[in-house]
Amino acid sequence: MKEENKIQSSQGEQNHTSRPVEGPRASGSVGKRLLGKKWVFPATYIAAAAIILTLMWAYQDNASTPVDETDLNLSVTGDVTGEEQGPDAVAVTAEAETLGWPVQDHNSLEVILGFFDVNNTNEDNQAAMVEYGDTFTPHYGIDLASPNNEAFDVLAAMSGTVTRVEQVPVVGHLIEITHANGLSTIYSSVESVQVAQGDEVKKGDMIAKSGRNELEKDLGNHVHFEIWENKQPVNPEDYIEQ
Repeated sequence: MKEENKIQSSQGEQNHTSRPVEGPRASGSVGKRLLGKKWVFPATYIAAAAIILTLMWAYQDNASTPVDETDLNLSVTGDVTGEEQGPDAVAVTAEAETLGWPVQDHNSLEVILGFFDVNNTNEDNQAAMVEYGDTFTPHYGIDLASPNNEAFDVLAAMSGTVTRVEQVPVVGHLIEITHANGLSTIYSSVESVQVAQGDEVKKGDMIAKSGRNELEKDLGNHVHFEIWENKQPVNPEDYIEQ
């Protein structure tokens, strides 16, 4: 009887030890054994680093490869030198503005009193003197008048800033416009002033009407026009674009 029990016991132990281990207990034990190895973490780090380096090299190779213009579908048309290529092209440089006459049509008017110039003949300079009372004064401008003595529009001879608008004794209303190139223009013997100090005006803008003044009352309705360069009067007919 004892022999039979030993045999059954032995068979039971064999059956128990030969039974396969299943479930998470088996995988968990395997994972613990692997993690227990000292070489696992270094090996994992080296493998990850190798993958990252490989990806970086691949990216750099692609970035350094020249791009074909046809791949980008780019094209350059026209001349890049800045020359005008068509009706819609914008000019790179603008032509400098020149001085004009202070009236719409100077051919319809007369210069009734000229500029006093030391280089002129004595006869011309005598004619370019203004007499007021017992005093003769050089005429540093030109006077324009219509043949029928009618009033006409007075225009800005060049773009600039109105720096003076006032009524001066003897010469009447006076307008001064300062320009960006060291020039200034003065308009006196005017009426119906259309601008104020500080206004920005463009060449050809109407600024007043021709009128009369006390200093040149014998000349009737006219405009007195002066050009100053660097604070010195100059002959307008030498500066005006003909």
